[in-house]
Amino acid sequence: MIELIDAPTSPRSKTHRVIVGDVAVGGGSPVVVQSMTDTDTANVQATVDQVKLLSDAGSEIVRITVNNDEAAKAVPEIAKRLADIGCTVPIVGDFHFIGHRLLRDHPECTETLAKFRINPGNVGRGKRHDENFNSFIEIARDHGKPVRIGVNAGSLDQELLVQKMDENARRPNPLSGDDVEREALVESAIASAAAAVDVGLPETAMIISCKVSRLGQMVEAYRTLSNLTNIPLHLGLTEAGMGQKGIVATTAALSVLLYEGIGDTIRSSLTPEVGGDRAKEVKLCQDILQSLGIRTFRPSVTACPGCGRTTSTLFRELASDIQQQIDINLPDWKTRYPGSETLNVAVMGCVVNGPGESRAADIGISLPGSGESPRAPVFVDGQRKLMLSGPTIAEDFIDMVNEYVENRWGV
Repeated sequence: MIELIDAPTSPRSKTHRVIVGDVAVGGGSPVVVQSMTDTDTANVQATVDQVKLLSDAGSEIVRITVNNDEAAKAVPEIAKRLADIGCTVPIVGDFHFIGHRLLRDHPECTETLAKFRINPGNVGRGKRHDENFNSFIEIARDHGKPVRIGVNAGSLDQELLVQKMDENARRPNPLSGDDVEREALVESAIASAAAAVDVGLPETAMIISCKVSRLGQMVEAYRTLSNLTNIPLHLGLTEAGMGQKGIVATTAALSVLLYEGIGDTIRSSLTPEVGGDRAKEVKLCQDILQSLGIRTFRPSVTACPGCGRTTSTLFRELASDIQQQIDINLPDWKTRYPGSETLNVAVMGCVVNGPGESRAADIGISLPGSGESPRAPVFVDGQRKLMLSGPTIAEDFIDMVNEYVENRWGV
């Protein structure tokens, strides 16, 4: 049986650590960013290209769909081509309905993947469910592969949900439908993990997710899970949506839990625009973790929003130019200047908050606002270094930022 814990605890302080390829999840390891391709896996080159895109953006684990024989056959070739171009990100297989058969019929695919994902709600009903689930877990056990038990509201075990609804109807004070569904989600995840342990898969080879599209329900489900098990948790607001709505909903949901110390690996399930950047979901996860002070991925630029004191657009243009320069330099900086991802630059627009924010940054500039002297003080490590003026303020400050990085983090 699965070991249930007796008292609330933070997953990031728990002892269980799952190794996915060469990436550690849980057990105090840094929160891992992951993502998923949206290509037809049978299209080998398209999948390779997107895995490389996501890995280059910072995804530390990438999941691909394995939904039929053609996809399963493609997995070894995908891994080979990725290795040939030096991309070693762990690849996870996303299995539904017939995962047990695909793993059995395609042993090379089974060996190649770093982890398997199974949704216990869609592997059959009754006796067939147990047989298919156990078969899947046995293959993972025998090949030493970790498994994510991913419970989703959209594909929850309907027999369990009906049972929970019937039980709720007999309560003196019935719960809401959302609360009953949340109970069913958590119970399905815990029961499935226990069944996997009974088959012989250790808890240190399991990750659990309990993903829904409603923020409040998702947060409460993970809070409950975090108090029940030491198994690492994969966080995600599934089907978050498009554009600003998807970004805001994902940020709100993940931030609440991460701030409480809940969650060991995360994905933002954004719906990308047609022809949009798939790696946007990776960058969002990084931005959430960096904003919360949990991990640092890239230098940050602090800039004021502008007001009536900043009628000039110079500070906005300079902030944009600095950010673009950082983005261009970042791959080179990671190699040449390790530690430079913690750089904090301030580009402020007037004297009200400009000097204070610039002093607080590693290097900052307070540009002249309306009615101020046409000179801009530059602060380095909290001390005013010099004053810039004239038409080349922007270029001069960018040169100072590059010089600062080289002097501080250069070998």
